[in-house]
Amino acid sequence: MFNIFKNDEKNQPADVKAARAAILKAIKQELQKAEGGEGKNIKGIDLFIAAPDSEKHVYEAAVYVEEPGRLKNEIQKIADDYALDLPATWALDISHLAELPAEAIRVRGAEAGLFIRTKDNTIKKSAMAFIRILSGEAEKKTYRIESTDGKINIGRDKSVQTADGFFRLNQIAFPGEVSNEINKYISRQHGHIEWNNDTGNFMLYADEGGVPPFNKVKVRSGSGDALNKLISTQIGHRLEEGDQVILGEGAVIVFTYKEPGHKK
Repeated sequence: MFNIFKNDEKNQPADVKAARAAILKAIKQELQKAEGGEGKNIKGIDLFIAAPDSEKHVYEAAVYVEEPGRLKNEIQKIADDYALDLPATWALDISHLAELPAEAIRVRGAEAGLFIRTKDNTIKKSAMAFIRILSGEAEKKTYRIESTDGKINIGRDKSVQTADGFFRLNQIAFPGEVSNEINKYISRQHGHIEWNNDTGNFMLYADEGGVPPFNKVKVRSGSGDALNKLISTQIGHRLEEGDQVILGEGAVIVFTYKEPGHKK
């Protein structure tokens, strides 16, 4: 039987309930430190998941990927039990990573970690990064992205009409009417990148056309040691230096903070 109290980083959850129990227990322990109304200083909770592919479906279910807001409601109930007085604007951000960030509090008995954002420890910085096209044919070979850009859409063709009738502008666009066969496997609404000001990182998210049963989004870490598959539009991937993103059946882009022509 799985023991969520065993302090072993390699201890994998045997089932969804065990994974969820371990995560909620860790969050409860951290929130208890703000017991008695001190929760008003909490701006949000960052939950990081660094599970192998074989366990990813367990964690997706554990955090209610198919029911957005449900995990946050459970955390809110814990906060109410301890009269933490969380502000109405507090946010819960969930992301899949190849490995847990150094600043994350490790969750005992699960491949997860968390970070409590407060007014004092919120990360506030700006950044500029670059997206280079390694495979497939985009409108440009290199794109410069900045933390002030908002949502940066990725997809086939520049301007496309969505199922609800609205138009979507893809800032990183792979033209459909080219001879490169790879482009045909990129969805019109494949994914997007956006800056998270609280954690100080660019985040990659799959959009409706980039998750099963349609196309796919996979990320190979810059070190080449881990492969992360995005199977939900709700949970993003925290982009790190050298991450290679595979779109569809072979289009590859690389994320880097180094300017073109940069020499080591």
